[in-house]
Amino acid sequence: MSKLYTEYLKLKNIDSTKLYLFKSGIFYIALEEDSKKLSELFSFKLTNLNETITKCGFPQKRLEFYVEKLNSLNISFEIIDLNYSKIDNYSDYLNNNKIKNIIRSILDIDMDDISFREAFDFLYKTKKEIEQIYNN
Repeated sequence: MSKLYTEYLKLKNIDSTKLYLFKSGIFYIALEEDSKKLSELFSFKLTNLNETITKCGFPQKRLEFYVEKLNSLNISFEIIDLNYSKIDNYSDYLNNNKIKNIIRSILDIDMDDISFREAFDFLYKTKKEIEQIYNN
């Protein structure tokens, strides 16, 4: 049995009405009943985690969009990221992910192969992204 599925069963035992979204690599996935519900809501394709467990999901870049959609539909959900102990504030979680992406893009810069113009454009874009996070 997979680690995610074991966690899913544990959480469903605590609150079966809540939909659980698991961070898995660069995706957020739902399992079993939750995957069927997400598939109905958003026309996601159901696939298999293994021979018996269904899953569906979306890329991490779309998390903010689907959090807003689930909230607007008054669907009780929880994001499970095993790198965090507990996510209490989705806004902070989303902002932390945005900041991590900014840091990743900074680390990916090849300092030996960037022009002044590219550096300026990068800094300008990054400043705007940080302002947006800070002002929310």
